[in-house]
Amino acid sequence: MTGKRKTVISRRRVLAGAAGFMAAPATVFAATDGAAGAGAGARNNISSFKIRRWQEYFSNLKNGAILADTQSRMLMYWAEDGVTTRVYPTSVPLSEELTRRGRTSIVRKVVGPSWRPTASMKKRNPEWPDYVGPGPDNPLGTHALYLSWTYYRIHGTNDTRKIGRQSSNGCIGLYNDQIADLFALAKVGTQVVLI
Repeated sequence: MTGKRKTVISRRRVLAGAAGFMAAPATVFAATDGAAGAGAGARNNISSFKIRRWQEYFSNLKNGAILADTQSRMLMYWAEDGVTTRVYPTSVPLSEELTRRGRTSIVRKVVGPSWRPTASMKKRNPEWPDYVGPGPDNPLGTHALYLSWTYYRIHGTNDTRKIGRQSSNGCIGLYNDQIADLFALAKVGTQVVLI
């Protein structure tokens, strides 16, 4: 024997470690603007998010900027200071027909939003209630950022299985703790681009 100890890693230990890593609901990166994609084009990371530069989509950071990428299922936020950056995994619309892309802005912020399905949602899902007040059954979660487009929101979700999936009726969904973080950073007037 050479004195070297052989390390045996059981399948259970690997799976437990992976489960612990995957159970972490927040993937929030605080980085400087330069660290969030200083190279040309987009960078891919292990989660398949594409880290993008704000300059590709915005001419300035007045009031901050939000980019929601429906293909990568991620949202990036850049503060007006050009230093504070966040990246969050999201849920995205179920289909191309429900997906809206382009420029908008935050026009209203609500803690504890209520929810009413649109007429088209009720037509697709007649069993849905006409109204859901704030609370654990609310599809908008704990916070909502209302966009200038009617019926479109960036909001939380109480159903964490939706994050990373095509699961919404048009909105962008985040984990509740992450929408609370974004809610504190973003303001009415923050620029938003959905791609």
